[in-house]
Amino acid sequence: MAKTNFQSIDEYIAACPPDSQAYLQEIRKLIRRLVPDAKERISYQIAAFERNGKNIIHFAGWKKHVSLYPVPAGSEAFERQIAKYVDGKGTVKFPLDEPLPLKLIERVVKLHLEANKKLTKGD
Repeated sequence: MAKTNFQSIDEYIAACPPDSQAYLQEIRKLIRRLVPDAKERISYQIAAFERNGKNIIHFAGWKKHVSLYPVPAGSEAFERQIAKYVDGKGTVKFPLDEPLPLKLIERVVKLHLEANKKLTKGD
């Protein structure tokens, strides 16, 4: 993906590898459902959602996977569930050749939302 300076998530997703685009749209739809008051934006040249002026989550499409950033802190059970997808510091990678684990992604978004509410005094 050579282009930068994306103006919207639509533009970003259209520039991502074709195999990742459907997963990116699924992630986007899930985030919109879970956090209807979040605003879409481009941050660090990838797709992101913000709420109360703070980024909640970033997501990106690649040739062989889609990624979410950052990895939220969670319970031990959550840590075990997400461990196989964690790659490096702060990145979760979901391979395109496996079904998207929507329940796990939902948990990631909810953990980020809880942290966002604490940062913004529960708005």
